Amino acid sequence: MAEGLLRAFHGDQYDVYSAGTEATSVDPLAIEVMSEIGIDISAGTSKVLAEYYDRHFDWVVTVCDSAKEACPVFPGKVNQVHRAFSDPSEVKGSSEDRRKAFRETRDELKDWIDLAFRK
Repeated sequence: MAEGLLRAFHGDQYDVYSAGTEATSVDPLAIEVMSEIGIDISAGTSKVLAEYYDRHFDWVVTVCDSAKEACPVFPGKVNQVHRAFSDPSEVKGSSEDRRKAFRETRDELKDWIDLAFRK
């Protein structure tokens, strides 16, 4: 969701790449709640950090504590930003409970990204 939001709000200012601690499919609830605000992430794929080890980045942003712990040190001068958000995929309960968790994380990410990456 963070990648989709950053691309939607500031994709003209940043080249955006996304990776996780393991490759997984994009959660259907993430796709659903992002489509509610007009952002299509259905074609997204989950990549692993190892795919980017040889690339130079100006910024490395982590949005969950497990990613921060697993995030490698990237070569060169890299600005690192960390902000922990709840992982909605870990919420158990009814479909509506899970959907609510995805919406809450989406909205928190949206507010933060809009402010933190505005130039």
